[in-house]
Formats: sequence, C-alpha cells, structure tokens
Amino acid sequence: MAKKRPQTKAGKQQLKDGEIPVVGAREPCPCGSGRRYKACHGRAAAQAVTELVHRPFEGLAGECDWVALRELVPAATVELTLKGGLPEGVPSVTLATVLPMAWPALRRDDGSVLLALQNDTSSGDLSRDLADTLQRALEVEPGTPVAARRVPADGPRLQDLLDPEAAFEPVVHTGFEFWVPDAENATPEVSASLERANAAAIPTVLLSGVDAAYWCETPEKNHLRWVMPHPEEQLLDALARLHAAGTSSLGENTRLVGSFRAHGLVVPVWDLPTSMGAEACEKPAVAFAERLATALASDAPLTAEERRARGGLTNRQVTLS
Repeated sequence: MAKKRPQTKAGKQQLKDGEIPVVGAREPCPCGSGRRYKACHGRAAAQAVTELVHRPFEGLAGECDWVALRELVPAATVELTLKGGLPEGVPSVTLATVLPMAWPALRRDDGSVLLALQNDTSSGDLSRDLADTLQRALEVEPGTPVAARRVPADGPRLQDLLDPEAAFEPVVHTGFEFWVPDAENATPEVSASLERANAAAIPTVLLSGVDAAYWCETPEKNHLRWVMPHPEEQLLDALARLHAAGTSSLGENTRLVGSFRAHGLVVPVWDLPTSMGAEACEKPAVAFAERLATALASDAPLTAEERRARGGLTNRQVTLS
C-alpha cells in the first residue's frame, strides 16, 4: 500500500505564498503542508528558476553592450547607477566582466562593489541571478567576496535595481589590473589569478563611431563582432540584401562570415586582415551602418539570390546562449 502523506497538524499556522522562503528540495516545505519542498511550493520555484529568459537584459540601457560584455569582451568595466542612489557606505557599484577567483561579486575594503557578469548562474534568468548577487554585495561587510547561491524565484531583476535613464558606458581594458588597486599587497591567490587572466585576454577595442561594435585581435586574423538590437528575421533579411549586392564587407580583404545569437540578439562577425586595426574599422563601420539602415527599411520580397545569401548566413549562425 502507498504511504499516506503526513497531515498538517491542527492549529499550525501556515504561511502565505508570498512569505514562503526557499529551502532545500528534500526539506519540509515551510508552508506547513508536511510535504517536501520539491513536491510542494518548490515545484513553482524550480520551474521559475529553470525557465530560460531569452533576453535577460531587455529594458536595460545598453542592452547590446551587456550582451557583448557577457559573451565577447575579456576585460571591461561599467559604472552602474542604482535606482534611488547608492546605500550609505557604498561609494560606487561597478560591473566587471570577471573577477579574481571567479567571485560573483566583491565588496572592497573601501565599501565599493564589483559585480561580475561572466560567472555561471543558477537559473534561466541571468538578470535575476545578477540582481540577487548585487543585493547581497551591497549588504556584506567591506573586504568580503560574495559566493554563488540558488536564487529565489520571486527575487528582483536588474531592471528593478538599476536606473534605466543612466548611461551605460563600457570601458575596455587591456588587462585585469582594475581588480587590485594595490597590486603589491594582493594575496598570492589573487596575483596568480590576475596573471592567468592577463595571459588569456584577447586584445579588444570598442569602436567609437557605432554602438556595441568590438574589434579584437587573434594570431591569424582580426575580427569585428557587432551586437545589433534589430529583430533577428528583419536583420538577417537586411544582411542578405547587402551580401547579395556585394556590400556587406568593411573594405578590401574583409568579409562578413556569419553571426552569433546571444541572449536574444544577433551578433554579425567580420573577418579582417591582421593589418586592419580598430581605428581603421571606424569609417567602414559607420558607412556599413548607413547601408544597413537602408536595407532594414526595405520591405520588398527577397530575390532568389538574396534568399541564397540568407540561407548561407543562417547556416553559419552559432547560438552562444
């Protein structure tokens, strides 16, 4: 015979749904039902934290740059502005691509907060994971790193914590020295982590003439990776029109080779010759943006050649997240 579920004891006060904390999956549910958390209120919580949010940065200022810093850029920082201002004792909050020892966040000795963007997260909503880490970083004692944890399903998101009107202005660094204001007094673990990170960093530059376009240098060739905000189908059509017309490159010996799909946005990628530095990309990128705007405005059906070009671009598309 199947075992009967234990009945809730008479007179035991039960919590309302909004008051029930997150506990271990096999622990008794805090609501007082007598069932394990995973079989009770944990079901909804588990579904909420595993459901993938395809555009976690939608609604934030600089969505395209958020995606780039999450997936493409080795070393960068951005000063963040909180709704309602900074708490007492917190002089600044800075987003960083990564932190030493893979810390999700760090509150420095002076009270300032560093929030890492490229860490693994526990749920399908990157914005909620980062918001939880940020909140905890604002509350820990100075000089304390913040550990990862499972995030409550009903917690706030970055969109709830950050000022949507504030500018989002990435600063790309050549290395990770921003980790340690006083490198001479860094711990051996942090110094070793810094050395490894600097050795692996690919030289990267943010173009100034267009939004969210990042030049990078690799041993065999250089690349331009450009995060674009346009709807995917519309953007692929426009790129196909330009590709079929022979106007999708950024100049001699450059080539549009495909695209990434990351956090709900498309990232076209160009191969560049090793002789083409970031500065040399500026004017061609501005000219391309003008051609793309014209192609995006067209609603004419694709020609047979344009459809072939679109098929080629779609076949070379890689999903990062």
